[in-house]
Amino acid sequence: MELGRYMETVQIVLDKKLLRATDQAARQMKQNRSALVREALREHLRRLETRAWEERDREGYSRQPQTPEESRLWEAEAAWPEVPTVCARRIPRR
Repeated sequence: MELGRYMETVQIVLDKKLLRATDQAARQMKQNRSALVREALREHLRRLETRAWEERDREGYSRQPQTPEESRLWEAEAAWPEVPTVCARRIPRR
């Protein structure tokens, strides 16, 4: 991949402890620092987007709460399937 065509170089300031932790994590993940930071930023942006969606939904439901009938319909759809007996036996009990 050509760096200039798809990516831009930026300069960021990190404290020494964060930089050391970043470099250590990059080594453990067998990737370079830039790849690790890109991945972390993408994940953070996804989380921010999810929070925004959740907040939008909360505001919508607070303005127009779900009716008991709507709740019953969703509860019927959200039933969990039974765990097969074979799988249940493999789960260690504590």
